[in-house]
Amino acid sequence: MAKGKTSTVYFCQSCGYESPKWMGQCPGCREWNTFVEETVEKKSTAKVHERRAAGGPVCLSSIETKEEDRVTTRMQELDRVLGGGIVPGSLVLVGGDPGIGKSTLLLQVCQKLADDGHEVLYISGEESLKQIKLRAERIGQFSDKLRLFCETNLELIGDTIRNNKPEVVIIDSIQTMYNEDVSSAPGSVSQVRESTSVLMQLAKGLGISIFIVGHVTKEGTVAGPRVLEHMVDTVLYFEGDRHASYRILRAVKNRFGSTNEIGVFEMRESGLAEVENPSQFMLNGRPEEASGSIVACSMEGTRPILLEIQALVARSQLAMPRRTAAGMDYNRVNLLLAVLEKRLNLHLSGSDVYVNIAGGIRINEPAIDLGVVLAIVSSSRDQAIDEKVLAFGEVGLSGEVRAVSQAAQRVQEAKKLGFTTVILPEVCREQIGDVKGVRLIGVRSVGDAVRAIS
Repeated sequence: MAKGKTSTVYFCQSCGYESPKWMGQCPGCREWNTFVEETVEKKSTAKVHERRAAGGPVCLSSIETKEEDRVTTRMQELDRVLGGGIVPGSLVLVGGDPGIGKSTLLLQVCQKLADDGHEVLYISGEESLKQIKLRAERIGQFSDKLRLFCETNLELIGDTIRNNKPEVVIIDSIQTMYNEDVSSAPGSVSQVRESTSVLMQLAKGLGISIFIVGHVTKEGTVAGPRVLEHMVDTVLYFEGDRHASYRILRAVKNRFGSTNEIGVFEMRESGLAEVENPSQFMLNGRPEEASGSIVACSMEGTRPILLEIQALVARSQLAMPRRTAAGMDYNRVNLLLAVLEKRLNLHLSGSDVYVNIAGGIRINEPAIDLGVVLAIVSSSRDQAIDEKVLAFGEVGLSGEVRAVSQAAQRVQEAKKLGFTTVILPEVCREQIGDVKGVRLIGVRSVGDAVRAIS
Protein backbone atom coordinates (compact mmCIF):
# COMPACT_ATOMS: atom_id res chain seq x y z
CA MET A 1 0.00 0.00 0.00
CA ALA A 2 1.37 3.38 -0.97
CA LYS A 3 2.47 5.61 1.88
CA GLY A 4 1.95 9.33 2.14
CA LYS A 5 4.83 11.56 1.13
CA THR A 6 5.74 15.20 1.71
CA SER A 7 6.16 17.85 -0.95
CA THR A 8 6.72 21.57 -1.19
CA VAL A 9 3.99 23.88 -2.45
CA TYR A 10 3.52 27.63 -2.51
CA PHE A 11 0.49 29.43 -1.06
CA CYS A 12 -0.68 32.99 -1.65
CA GLN A 13 -0.99 34.77 1.70
CA SER A 14 -3.79 36.98 0.38
CA CYS A 15 -6.22 34.53 -1.21
CA GLY A 16 -4.83 31.05 -0.46
CA TYR A 17 -4.07 30.19 -4.11
CA GLU A 18 -1.91 27.04 -4.32
CA SER A 19 0.90 26.61 -6.82
CA PRO A 20 3.65 23.99 -7.28
CA LYS A 21 6.19 26.77 -7.97
CA TRP A 22 6.84 30.30 -6.82
CA MET A 23 5.32 33.11 -8.88
CA GLY A 24 5.80 36.84 -8.63
CA GLN A 25 2.13 37.67 -9.19
CA CYS A 26 -0.74 35.57 -7.87
CA PRO A 27 -3.13 34.47 -10.66
CA GLY A 28 -6.01 34.42 -8.18
CA CYS A 29 -5.93 37.90 -6.59
CA ARG A 30 -3.31 39.57 -8.83
CA GLU A 31 -1.21 40.60 -5.81
CA TRP A 32 2.59 40.71 -6.06
CA ASN A 33 5.12 38.85 -3.87
CA THR A 34 2.54 37.09 -1.71
CA PHE A 35 3.64 33.45 -2.24
CA VAL A 36 5.20 31.59 0.68
CA GLU A 37 6.73 28.11 0.67
CA GLU A 38 5.17 25.40 2.83
CA THR A 39 5.68 21.66 3.23
CA VAL A 40 2.54 19.55 3.01
CA GLU A 41 1.95 15.84 3.32
CA LYS A 42 0.14 14.14 0.49
CA LYS A 43 -2.07 11.36 1.70
CA SER A 44 -2.29 8.05 -0.09
CA THR A 45 -4.87 7.89 -2.85
CA ALA A 46 -4.92 4.08 -3.03
CA LYS A 47 -8.06 3.88 -1.00
CA VAL A 48 -11.16 5.32 -2.61
CA HIS A 49 -13.65 6.86 -0.20
CA GLU A 50 -17.31 6.64 -1.00
CA ARG A 51 -19.25 9.86 -0.74
CA ARG A 52 -22.77 9.74 0.52
CA ALA A 53 -25.16 12.65 0.53
CA ALA A 54 -26.40 13.75 3.93
CA GLY A 55 -29.90 14.13 2.57
CA GLY A 56 -31.85 14.63 -0.62
CA PRO A 57 -33.00 17.92 -2.12
CA VAL A 58 -35.87 19.68 -0.36
CA CYS A 59 -38.37 22.33 -1.41
CA LEU A 60 -37.81 25.87 -0.25
CA SER A 61 -41.38 26.08 1.05
CA SER A 62 -40.83 23.07 3.35
CA ILE A 63 -37.99 24.77 5.28
CA GLU A 64 -39.07 26.28 8.59
CA THR A 65 -37.33 29.41 9.82
CA LYS A 66 -37.43 31.20 13.16
CA GLU A 67 -35.80 34.23 14.68
CA GLU A 68 -32.46 33.38 16.24
CA ASP A 69 -32.27 33.82 20.01
CA ARG A 70 -29.37 36.19 20.51
CA VAL A 71 -27.25 36.46 23.63
CA THR A 72 -26.74 40.09 24.67
CA THR A 73 -23.32 41.08 25.96
CA ARG A 74 -24.62 44.10 27.93
CA MET A 75 -22.22 46.20 25.86
CA GLN A 76 -24.55 48.19 23.63
CA GLU A 77 -21.83 49.26 21.21
CA LEU A 78 -20.77 45.65 20.60
CA ASP A 79 -24.35 44.40 20.37
CA ARG A 80 -25.07 47.12 17.80
CA VAL A 81 -22.17 45.99 15.59
CA LEU A 82 -23.13 42.29 15.94
CA GLY A 83 -26.69 43.07 14.89
CA GLY A 84 -28.37 42.75 18.30
CA GLY A 85 -26.19 40.27 20.16
CA ILE A 86 -24.31 36.99 19.78
CA VAL A 87 -25.97 34.35 17.61
CA PRO A 88 -25.53 30.82 19.04
CA GLY A 89 -23.31 28.68 16.82
CA SER A 90 -21.72 31.66 15.08
CA LEU A 91 -18.03 32.07 14.28
CA VAL A 92 -16.75 35.65 14.74
CA LEU A 93 -13.31 36.88 13.63
CA VAL A 94 -11.90 39.94 15.46
CA GLY A 95 -8.89 41.66 13.87
CA GLY A 96 -6.85 44.71 14.78
CA ASP A 97 -3.37 46.15 15.27
CA PRO A 98 -1.19 44.90 18.13
CA GLY A 99 -2.03 46.62 21.41
CA ILE A 100 -5.29 48.08 20.11
CA GLY A 101 -7.39 46.31 22.77
CA LYS A 102 -8.78 43.15 21.15
CA SER A 103 -8.00 40.90 24.12
CA THR A 104 -9.25 43.52 26.58
CA LEU A 105 -12.56 43.85 24.73
CA LEU A 106 -13.14 40.09 24.63
CA LEU A 107 -12.16 39.70 28.28
CA GLN A 108 -14.76 42.32 29.20
CA VAL A 109 -17.33 40.41 27.11
CA CYS A 110 -16.43 37.27 29.06
CA GLN A 111 -16.90 39.16 32.33
CA LYS A 112 -20.41 40.33 31.47
CA LEU A 113 -21.51 36.99 29.98
CA ALA A 114 -20.22 35.10 33.03
CA ASP A 115 -22.03 37.52 35.36
CA ASP A 116 -25.26 36.71 33.49
CA GLY A 117 -24.76 32.98 34.14
CA HIS A 118 -23.34 31.93 30.76
CA GLU A 119 -20.55 29.35 30.63
CA VAL A 120 -17.52 30.96 28.98
CA LEU A 121 -14.17 29.40 28.04
CA TYR A 122 -11.19 31.69 27.29
CA ILE A 123 -8.41 29.86 25.42
CA SER A 124 -5.12 31.70 25.07
CA GLY A 125 -2.11 30.68 23.02
CA GLU A 126 -0.17 33.88 23.65
CA GLU A 127 -0.46 34.61 27.37
CA SER A 128 -0.02 32.56 30.52
CA LEU A 129 -2.73 32.20 33.17
CA LYS A 130 -0.95 34.73 35.41
CA GLN A 131 -0.75 37.29 32.61
CA ILE A 132 -4.48 36.96 31.96
CA LYS A 133 -5.14 37.24 35.69
CA LEU A 134 -3.17 40.51 35.89
CA ARG A 135 -5.14 41.99 33.00
CA ALA A 136 -8.42 40.79 34.50
CA GLU A 137 -7.67 42.48 37.83
CA ARG A 138 -7.58 45.87 36.10
CA ILE A 139 -11.04 45.24 34.64
CA GLY A 140 -12.84 44.10 37.80
CA GLN A 141 -14.39 41.06 39.44
CA PHE A 142 -15.07 37.88 37.46
CA SER A 143 -17.58 35.09 38.05
CA ASP A 144 -16.56 31.43 38.33
CA LYS A 145 -18.54 30.82 35.14
CA LEU A 146 -15.42 31.95 33.25
CA ARG A 147 -12.77 29.24 32.72
CA LEU A 148 -9.26 29.86 31.41
CA PHE A 149 -7.22 27.42 29.33
CA CYS A 150 -3.75 27.99 27.87
CA GLU A 151 -3.13 25.65 24.93
CA THR A 152 -2.18 25.75 21.26
CA ASN A 153 -2.83 22.12 20.25
CA LEU A 154 -6.15 22.17 18.40
CA GLU A 155 -6.92 18.52 19.17
CA LEU A 156 -6.69 19.14 22.92
CA ILE A 157 -8.71 22.32 22.53
CA GLY A 158 -11.44 20.44 20.65
CA ASP A 159 -11.62 17.76 23.36
CA THR A 160 -11.84 20.43 26.07
CA ILE A 161 -14.68 22.21 24.28
CA ARG A 162 -16.61 18.96 23.78
CA ASN A 163 -16.17 17.91 27.41
CA ASN A 164 -17.04 21.28 29.01
CA LYS A 165 -19.67 22.40 26.43
CA PRO A 166 -19.42 26.17 27.12
CA GLU A 167 -21.81 28.63 25.49
CA VAL A 168 -19.10 31.02 24.31
CA VAL A 169 -15.43 30.31 23.46
CA ILE A 170 -12.65 32.87 22.90
CA ILE A 171 -9.61 31.80 20.82
CA ASP A 172 -6.66 34.19 21.27
CA SER A 173 -5.24 33.95 18.68
CA ILE A 174 -5.80 31.82 15.57
CA GLN A 175 -2.18 32.34 14.42
CA THR A 176 -0.87 30.46 17.48
CA MET A 177 -3.05 27.37 17.00
CA TYR A 178 -1.72 24.28 15.24
CA ASN A 179 -3.28 21.11 13.90
CA GLU A 180 -1.10 18.00 14.15
CA ASP A 181 -2.50 16.73 10.84
CA VAL A 182 -0.88 19.69 9.06
CA SER A 183 2.90 19.59 8.85
CA SER A 184 3.50 23.32 8.37
CA ALA A 185 4.33 25.73 11.20
CA PRO A 186 1.71 27.60 13.30
CA GLY A 187 0.59 30.81 11.66
CA SER A 188 1.13 29.51 8.13
CA VAL A 189 -1.58 29.61 5.50
CA SER A 190 -2.34 25.88 5.82
CA GLN A 191 -2.48 25.94 9.64
CA VAL A 192 -4.72 29.01 9.82
CA ARG A 193 -7.11 27.61 7.23
CA GLU A 194 -7.34 24.13 8.74
CA SER A 195 -7.61 25.43 12.32
CA THR A 196 -10.46 27.73 11.35
CA SER A 197 -12.20 24.84 9.59
CA VAL A 198 -12.02 22.71 12.76
CA LEU A 199 -13.37 25.56 14.91
CA MET A 200 -16.18 26.16 12.43
CA GLN A 201 -17.25 22.51 12.68
CA LEU A 202 -17.22 22.76 16.49
CA ALA A 203 -19.30 25.95 16.45
CA LYS A 204 -21.92 24.64 14.03
CA GLY A 205 -22.01 21.10 15.40
CA LEU A 206 -22.29 21.99 19.11
CA GLY A 207 -24.12 25.33 18.78
CA ILE A 208 -21.26 27.19 20.51
CA SER A 209 -20.42 30.80 19.70
CA ILE A 210 -16.69 31.13 19.03
CA PHE A 211 -14.73 34.39 18.84
CA ILE A 212 -11.38 34.19 17.02
CA VAL A 213 -8.69 36.85 17.45
CA GLY A 214 -6.69 37.40 14.27
CA HIS A 215 -3.43 39.27 13.75
CA VAL A 216 -3.29 41.86 10.98
CA THR A 217 -0.72 42.60 8.29
CA LYS A 218 0.99 45.94 7.70
CA GLU A 219 -1.81 46.76 5.23
CA GLY A 220 -4.35 46.38 8.06
CA THR A 221 -6.04 43.16 6.88
CA VAL A 222 -6.28 39.91 8.82
CA ALA A 223 -3.12 37.84 8.38
CA GLY A 224 -3.58 34.57 6.53
CA PRO A 225 -5.51 33.62 3.40
CA ARG A 226 -8.49 35.71 2.31
CA VAL A 227 -10.55 32.51 2.44
CA LEU A 228 -10.42 32.85 6.24
CA GLU A 229 -12.83 35.80 6.10
CA HIS A 230 -15.17 33.81 3.85
CA MET A 231 -15.33 30.89 6.29
CA VAL A 232 -16.48 32.86 9.35
CA ASP A 233 -19.92 34.37 9.90
CA THR A 234 -18.79 37.80 11.08
CA VAL A 235 -15.61 39.82 10.62
CA LEU A 236 -14.98 42.70 13.03
CA TYR A 237 -12.08 45.16 12.81
CA PHE A 238 -10.87 47.08 15.85
CA GLU A 239 -9.51 50.38 14.56
CA GLY A 240 -7.82 53.43 16.01
CA ASP A 241 -4.46 54.74 17.11
CA ARG A 242 -3.25 52.77 20.12
CA HIS A 243 -1.65 55.98 21.45
CA ALA A 244 -5.05 57.73 21.42
CA SER A 245 -7.93 57.04 23.80
CA TYR A 246 -10.71 56.12 21.36
CA ARG A 247 -11.32 52.84 19.53
CA ILE A 248 -13.77 52.01 16.74
CA LEU A 249 -15.22 48.54 16.19
CA ARG A 250 -16.40 48.08 12.62
CA ALA A 251 -18.15 45.11 10.98
CA VAL A 252 -16.92 44.38 7.43
CA LYS A 253 -18.94 41.17 7.16
CA ASN A 254 -21.99 40.01 9.10
CA ARG A 255 -24.35 37.24 8.08
CA PHE A 256 -26.73 38.13 10.90
CA GLY A 257 -26.86 41.92 10.71
CA SER A 258 -25.79 45.13 9.02
CA THR A 259 -22.19 45.79 7.98
CA ASN A 260 -22.57 49.57 8.26
CA GLU A 261 -22.77 49.90 12.04
CA ILE A 262 -19.81 50.92 14.18
CA GLY A 263 -19.16 50.86 17.91
CA VAL A 264 -17.11 53.56 19.63
CA PHE A 265 -15.09 52.84 22.77
CA GLU A 266 -12.70 54.82 24.94
CA MET A 267 -9.63 53.13 26.41
CA ARG A 268 -9.31 53.79 30.12
CA GLU A 269 -7.18 52.39 32.91
CA SER A 270 -9.96 49.98 33.90
CA GLY A 271 -10.59 48.78 30.33
CA LEU A 272 -12.78 49.89 27.44
CA ALA A 273 -15.71 52.21 28.13
CA GLU A 274 -18.58 52.70 25.69
CA VAL A 275 -19.05 56.12 24.08
CA GLU A 276 -22.80 56.72 23.89
CA ASN A 277 -22.55 60.03 22.00
CA PRO A 278 -19.69 59.75 19.47
CA SER A 279 -20.47 63.14 17.88
CA GLN A 280 -19.89 65.04 21.10
CA PHE A 281 -16.83 62.93 21.81
CA MET A 282 -15.27 63.68 18.39
CA LEU A 283 -15.87 67.45 18.70
CA ASN A 284 -14.19 67.84 22.10
CA GLY A 285 -11.34 70.35 22.01
CA ARG A 286 -12.45 72.04 18.80
CA PRO A 287 -10.66 75.40 18.32
CA GLU A 288 -12.62 78.67 18.28
CA GLU A 289 -12.34 81.33 15.57
CA ALA A 290 -9.77 79.28 13.63
CA SER A 291 -9.70 79.28 9.84
CA GLY A 292 -9.73 75.99 7.97
CA SER A 293 -12.11 74.25 10.39
CA ILE A 294 -15.71 73.13 9.84
CA VAL A 295 -17.97 70.36 11.11
CA ALA A 296 -19.40 67.79 8.69
CA CYS A 297 -21.76 64.86 9.21
CA SER A 298 -21.17 61.25 8.16
CA MET A 299 -23.54 58.30 8.48
CA GLU A 300 -22.23 55.04 9.92
CA GLY A 301 -25.12 52.64 9.47
CA THR A 302 -28.12 54.25 11.19
CA ARG A 303 -25.94 56.52 13.35
CA PRO A 304 -25.02 60.08 12.29
CA ILE A 305 -21.57 61.18 13.50
CA LEU A 306 -20.41 64.80 13.48
CA LEU A 307 -16.73 65.32 12.67
CA GLU A 308 -14.40 68.28 12.59
CA ILE A 309 -12.61 68.62 9.25
CA GLN A 310 -9.43 70.66 9.34
CA ALA A 311 -7.49 72.05 6.39
CA LEU A 312 -4.24 73.97 6.20
CA VAL A 313 -3.17 75.76 3.02
CA ALA A 314 0.36 77.18 3.17
CA ARG A 315 2.65 78.63 0.53
CA SER A 316 5.08 75.98 -0.65
CA GLN A 317 8.83 76.31 -1.09
CA LEU A 318 9.02 73.07 -3.07
CA ALA A 319 8.86 72.47 -6.80
CA MET A 320 6.10 69.92 -6.14
CA PRO A 321 3.83 71.10 -3.30
CA ARG A 322 2.83 68.61 -0.63
CA ARG A 323 -0.61 67.03 -0.51
CA THR A 324 -1.49 65.18 2.70
CA ALA A 325 -4.78 63.56 3.77
CA ALA A 326 -5.34 62.00 7.19
CA GLY A 327 -8.62 60.21 7.81
CA MET A 328 -9.89 60.17 4.22
CA ASP A 329 -8.85 59.02 0.78
CA TYR A 330 -5.80 60.88 -0.53
CA ASN A 331 -7.00 60.66 -4.15
CA ARG A 332 -10.36 62.12 -3.15
CA VAL A 333 -8.62 65.18 -1.72
CA ASN A 334 -6.68 65.65 -4.97
CA LEU A 335 -9.96 65.40 -6.91
CA LEU A 336 -11.59 68.11 -4.76
CA LEU A 337 -8.52 70.35 -5.16
CA ALA A 338 -8.82 70.00 -8.93
CA VAL A 339 -12.51 70.98 -8.75
CA LEU A 340 -11.61 74.13 -6.77
CA GLU A 341 -8.89 75.04 -9.27
CA LYS A 342 -11.18 74.58 -12.26
CA ARG A 343 -14.58 75.78 -11.02
CA LEU A 344 -13.63 78.54 -8.54
CA ASN A 345 -10.28 79.65 -10.02
CA LEU A 346 -8.73 79.05 -6.60
CA HIS A 347 -4.99 78.85 -7.27
CA LEU A 348 -3.58 76.07 -5.09
CA SER A 349 -0.87 74.72 -7.40
CA GLY A 350 1.83 76.64 -5.50
CA SER A 351 0.60 75.76 -2.00
CA ASP A 352 0.96 72.84 0.36
CA VAL A 353 -2.45 71.45 1.34
CA TYR A 354 -3.04 69.34 4.45
CA VAL A 355 -6.46 67.84 5.24
CA ASN A 356 -7.22 66.09 8.52
CA ILE A 357 -10.28 64.58 10.18
CA ALA A 358 -9.81 65.39 13.85
CA GLY A 359 -9.87 62.52 16.30
CA GLY A 360 -8.14 60.06 13.97
CA ILE A 361 -11.32 58.46 12.64
CA ARG A 362 -11.27 57.35 9.00
CA ILE A 363 -14.27 58.18 6.79
CA ASN A 364 -14.85 57.06 3.20
CA GLU A 365 -18.35 58.48 2.71
CA PRO A 366 -18.52 61.16 -0.05
CA ALA A 367 -20.97 63.22 2.06
CA ILE A 368 -18.00 64.94 3.73
CA ASP A 369 -16.82 66.37 0.38
CA LEU A 370 -18.55 69.71 0.93
CA GLY A 371 -16.97 70.06 4.36
CA VAL A 372 -13.51 69.40 2.93
CA VAL A 373 -14.03 71.99 0.18
CA LEU A 374 -15.21 74.68 2.61
CA ALA A 375 -12.36 73.97 5.02
CA ILE A 376 -9.78 74.36 2.22
CA VAL A 377 -11.36 77.61 1.02
CA SER A 378 -11.49 78.92 4.61
CA SER A 379 -7.80 78.22 5.17
CA SER A 380 -6.80 79.61 1.78
CA ARG A 381 -8.58 82.91 2.54
CA ASP A 382 -7.63 82.79 6.24
CA GLN A 383 -11.30 83.38 7.00
CA ALA A 384 -12.88 81.54 9.95
CA ILE A 385 -16.26 79.82 9.55
CA ASP A 386 -18.94 80.33 12.19
CA GLU A 387 -18.61 77.51 14.75
CA LYS A 388 -22.39 76.90 14.61
CA VAL A 389 -22.28 76.02 10.89
CA LEU A 390 -22.36 72.40 9.67
CA ALA A 391 -22.03 71.20 6.06
CA PHE A 392 -22.55 67.94 4.19
CA GLY A 393 -22.96 66.94 0.55
CA GLU A 394 -21.17 65.11 -2.25
CA VAL A 395 -19.20 67.19 -4.74
CA GLY A 396 -19.06 66.15 -8.39
CA LEU A 397 -16.44 66.90 -11.03
CA SER A 398 -18.53 69.73 -12.46
CA GLY A 399 -18.60 71.43 -9.08
CA GLU A 400 -22.20 70.44 -8.40
CA VAL A 401 -23.32 69.46 -4.90
CA ARG A 402 -25.21 66.17 -5.07
CA ALA A 403 -27.78 64.71 -2.71
CA VAL A 404 -26.85 62.28 0.08
CA SER A 405 -28.94 59.74 1.96
CA GLN A 406 -30.58 60.20 5.36
CA ALA A 407 -30.31 63.99 5.28
CA ALA A 408 -33.07 64.44 7.88
CA GLN A 409 -31.18 62.34 10.47
CA ARG A 410 -28.04 64.40 9.86
CA VAL A 411 -29.91 67.66 10.44
CA GLN A 412 -31.52 66.36 13.63
CA GLU A 413 -28.12 65.33 15.00
CA ALA A 414 -26.78 68.80 14.21
CA LYS A 415 -29.75 70.41 16.00
CA LYS A 416 -29.25 68.17 19.04
CA LEU A 417 -25.65 69.38 19.42
CA GLY A 418 -26.54 73.05 19.08
CA PHE A 419 -25.76 73.86 15.43
CA THR A 420 -27.95 76.65 14.07
CA THR A 421 -26.99 76.61 10.36
CA VAL A 422 -26.69 73.62 8.02
CA ILE A 423 -25.33 73.90 4.47
CA LEU A 424 -26.65 70.97 2.44
CA PRO A 425 -27.62 70.02 -1.14
CA GLU A 426 -30.66 71.89 -2.47
CA VAL A 427 -32.39 68.60 -3.28
CA CYS A 428 -32.11 67.49 0.34
CA ARG A 429 -33.35 70.84 1.63
CA GLU A 430 -36.49 70.55 -0.47
CA GLN A 431 -37.14 67.05 0.87
CA ILE A 432 -36.66 68.01 4.51
CA GLY A 433 -38.61 71.25 4.51
CA ASP A 434 -38.34 73.58 7.50
CA VAL A 435 -36.71 72.54 10.77
CA LYS A 436 -37.44 74.63 13.85
CA GLY A 437 -34.35 76.25 15.32
CA VAL A 438 -32.08 75.40 12.36
CA ARG A 439 -31.44 77.51 9.26
CA LEU A 440 -31.10 75.29 6.20
CA ILE A 441 -29.09 76.68 3.29
CA GLY A 442 -29.54 74.65 0.10
CA VAL A 443 -26.71 74.87 -2.44
CA ARG A 444 -26.42 73.57 -5.98
CA SER A 445 -22.68 74.10 -6.53
CA VAL A 446 -19.48 74.68 -4.61
CA GLY A 447 -19.71 78.33 -5.64
CA ASP A 448 -23.04 78.66 -3.80
CA ALA A 449 -21.54 76.98 -0.74
CA VAL A 450 -18.52 79.30 -0.66
CA ARG A 451 -20.80 82.35 -0.93
CA ALA A 452 -22.86 80.98 1.99
CA ILE A 453 -19.87 81.18 4.35
CA SER A 454 -18.55 84.50 3.07
